[in-house]
Amino acid sequence: MIQSMTGFGKATLQLPSKKITVEVKSLNSKGLDLNVRMPSVYRELELGLRNEIAVRLERGKVDFSVYVEMTGEQTSTKINVPIVKAYIQQMREVIADADETELMKMAVRMPDALKTERDEIDENDWIEIQKVIQEALDNIARFRIDEGKSLENEFQLRIGNIRQHMNDALALDPERMQAIKDRLQTAIDEMKVNVDENRFEQELIFYLEKLDITEEKVRLSTHLDYFLETIKGTEANGRKLGFITQEMGREINTMGSKANHAQMQKLVVMMKDELEKIKEQVLNVL
Repeated sequence: MIQSMTGFGKATLQLPSKKITVEVKSLNSKGLDLNVRMPSVYRELELGLRNEIAVRLERGKVDFSVYVEMTGEQTSTKINVPIVKAYIQQMREVIADADETELMKMAVRMPDALKTERDEIDENDWIEIQKVIQEALDNIARFRIDEGKSLENEFQLRIGNIRQHMNDALALDPERMQAIKDRLQTAIDEMKVNVDENRFEQELIFYLEKLDITEEKVRLSTHLDYFLETIKGTEANGRKLGFITQEMGREINTMGSKANHAQMQKLVVMMKDELEKIKEQVLNVL
């Protein structure tokens, strides 16, 4: 079963003094492009977290965020009292009759007036936070699976359309071959020269063999079957699907170069259009 690289997962946790929110977003990318945002207090744990995310998500442009909202009365930000007093004293020297309240308002806006004391990691809190991280990763994994099902349905539709257009093109083959024979015979007749019929027949057969698309049809059918088989597999297979579409494109292009028939050319263009739609969606496959 294929998975999409596009996904979103979110989970929240309420601790006694703070609310933890974990969000994971991913888009398609050739490899893993991981951006992690989290409070500085947890930075020392980031490397292990990155490794875990890499194992779970494998590929994609991933934005992983941990938000902490303080809900209790405690706060790690405090007034830097000596600095604030020094600012007030300096401002009194400049404006002797200034109002004390106004001086205080001005002082707390000055640089270093507030200081943030570094919190230490609470091991019990981190254990709970790890659980909510796992929940968010589980949620994005489910999202990717659901998106993968939509992609699979899209691929089956497009592959079916290519197969139908290919069969329609093959149905035109007898008409195409006869039209080529008639065109060549007419050209010979207009030249009004004597032609060795046996030699002409041999050259005609050789020419028609060069325009035969049976081999391309067989190879394209094989690629279509392999594509459908691959999307049913259990391993990540976006790159493999990309390689298969390249092979499909080669066979379709060869059919177009050999067609020499207006209606068949139209069907080839329709096959190319379906293939381009497949290629666009393959970029989203994990």
